[in-house]
Amino acid sequence: MPQLWAGVDAGKTHHHCTVIDTDGKRLLSKKVANDEGEILDLIAEVNTLGEGARWAIDLNSGGGALLITVLLDHGQDLVYIPGRTVHHASGAYRGDGKTDAKDAFVIADQARMRRDLHPIASFDEIAADLRILTARRTDLACDRTRAINRLRDQLLGYFPALERAFDYSASKAALVLLTGYRTPRALRRMGRDRLETWLRSRKVRNAAHVAEAAIEAAQAQRTTVRGEKAAAAVVERLAKEVIALDAELAEADAAIEGRFREHRHAGVITSLPGIGTLLGAEFIAATGGDMAAFGSADRLAGVAGVAPVPRDSGRISGNLRRPKHYSRRLLRVFYMSAQVSIRCCPASKAFYERKRAEGKRHVQAVLALARRRVNVLWAMLREERPYAAVPPAKLAAVA
Repeated sequence: MPQLWAGVDAGKTHHHCTVIDTDGKRLLSKKVANDEGEILDLIAEVNTLGEGARWAIDLNSGGGALLITVLLDHGQDLVYIPGRTVHHASGAYRGDGKTDAKDAFVIADQARMRRDLHPIASFDEIAADLRILTARRTDLACDRTRAINRLRDQLLGYFPALERAFDYSASKAALVLLTGYRTPRALRRMGRDRLETWLRSRKVRNAAHVAEAAIEAAQAQRTTVRGEKAAAAVVERLAKEVIALDAELAEADAAIEGRFREHRHAGVITSLPGIGTLLGAEFIAATGGDMAAFGSADRLAGVAGVAPVPRDSGRISGNLRRPKHYSRRLLRVFYMSAQVSIRCCPASKAFYERKRAEGKRHVQAVLALARRRVNVLWAMLREERPYAAVPPAKLAAVA
């Protein structure tokens, strides 16, 4: 049981640290720069106040990365408190103002009272790299979605027939077409045969089908909408942007796969039906690959948001809901892999169909399957065994 609690309100340039004892009395409150030397001095100062200090922080990346690394490298006990939790809790403390000192005290006091806070463990080099690479890939995918939505909106404003002719999120051929021809008049002047030749020279698959669909859309519209020229120029830039993003995504996928395959648990994780390289990499990025940090499969399921919690009140009972605080990245890993496993794994399909037969909706059945798969993956990693359709007795007992 710790005797001191050090709460840190982390920031970009400076952090504020407040240390309290078992009675909640402030022993230290100071501002320190986000600098290694000052952080080391802070650790030494806190250690002079007493032994067994538990640190708590409201950031687990970004501006708090250096602080977290220094604390873990020097053997400090560290837990994470989400910023939203701190915000809601601060309303119960005296004073209406918001200051870094107050937030640091709230963080320390919550760490003193709560037993459900997740410890921050030191990630190995591969897990840290995957965390960065998968976050970058997510940003690229979001940028791609936004660019396609803008592209379709511009096309819809002056050439709706061409906008509905292709699925621009899945068709690279349609994007290549837009880099050269974007207006009804330009497509009609080009003609189907010449357009097909132009597409083939750019190694477009199904060039004949793409050319025919584009010319058909051009024949359907003879009116020139005002602003067409400017909109067409924007469409061209957006199409080139999406093509460039596709190339970056391919590079990111290759980097993620290469780094993930180096992890000692990669083979075990991907042996579970429904989990491929990307989902496996996201799992390592979210957990560090160290199940000891969670303590049990139930704890991992709670962090992943697949373990329902009761919302009972008065005569209402049995009202189960998803917890308010959970890792959306882990939820995505288990939910998406569960959906995929229904199509490729007979055992998962049978479990899903049984839940549907019990009257559960699709989402409920998939979540139930995801919860089951947490136990299975936990047992696989604990025993360092790949998935088997008929598990050994030890794995079956855990699952």
